[in-house]
Amino acid sequence: MRVTGRISLSLAILLLVGLLMGACSSGDENTITVYSGRTSSLMQPLLEQFATDTGVVIKVRYGSTAGTVALLLEEGGASPADVVLLQDAGALGALAKEGLLAQLPDDLLKRVDHKFRSTKGEWVGVSGRVRTIVYNTKTIDPDRDLPESVVDFVAPEWKGRLGWAPTNGSFQAFVTALRVLEGDAVAKDWLEGIKANSPVDYPNNTSIVDAVGRGAIDAGFVNHYYLHRFLTEQGPEFGARNHYSTGDAGALINVSGVGILASSEATDPAHQLVEYLLSETAQRYFAEQTTEYPLIEGVEPIGEIPPLATLDPPDIDLSNLDDLRGTLDLMREAGVIP
Repeated sequence: MRVTGRISLSLAILLLVGLLMGACSSGDENTITVYSGRTSSLMQPLLEQFATDTGVVIKVRYGSTAGTVALLLEEGGASPADVVLLQDAGALGALAKEGLLAQLPDDLLKRVDHKFRSTKGEWVGVSGRVRTIVYNTKTIDPDRDLPESVVDFVAPEWKGRLGWAPTNGSFQAFVTALRVLEGDAVAKDWLEGIKANSPVDYPNNTSIVDAVGRGAIDAGFVNHYYLHRFLTEQGPEFGARNHYSTGDAGALINVSGVGILASSEATDPAHQLVEYLLSETAQRYFAEQTTEYPLIEGVEPIGEIPPLATLDPPDIDLSNLDDLRGTLDLMREAGVIP
């Protein structure tokens, strides 16, 4: 009887443990951890809406795109992240290059044009942005004063008149594109040439646009949508506008995008999040909140920005922007970043 009692007690304990483990497992399967290289002010409302609509529990870690990539490369396959959101294709490609991203389902990949997703299916773009030259409307006549190519800003007449953000992820993706299109030697010469023109270093695109609008500098290298935030807040009197280059790295159309970590065990809710980011709801959100370009059919951009079809970007595969380490090494050699 004692033996039987002990066995019964043991079975009861095992059953209770099993139920508890099952409950925990069920909860974990409906929970995902997101590493975001995009700001909480932009992403948190969208992620909260996704959680409300689906019941998926989301834990988010925010940081810069460069910092998020560095963290994931350090964590490797032991990362707690399930999904990563980054502001440019090069950063996503750097993770894919290290084997950290999983293959996405074809039905998700095919929601956007092939130009805006990984050729191997490891990431997909969720919004588009164009590299532009933002210029001060009082000091610059774009038809007369701005060079045809971004590489020509090394000319001595631009000394002390430019702003850039070398530590910014989108700028580094632009440098990577310049390397891919023109080679490392040209890219290094450009970096050194701009540095010789004593540009003002800024931490991000927003501060560049602000400085141009105030007349602190005459021009700067940014993504297109930052200007429109100022125009929305300050009206058409704001003293800056965008100039769209043609055909070179200065006209790059890049994407913010999403990938799923190969180490993730929460693939179902992770796929749900990617699907949500490519939904009409999320695409309209990006268009309305940041004036970025929607990437799925049926959703149009808003504001006074040129349609994607009218732009003349360089012929480049965004998957080839994956050599972020090479770009950082080149920028250090040029003395642009520490």
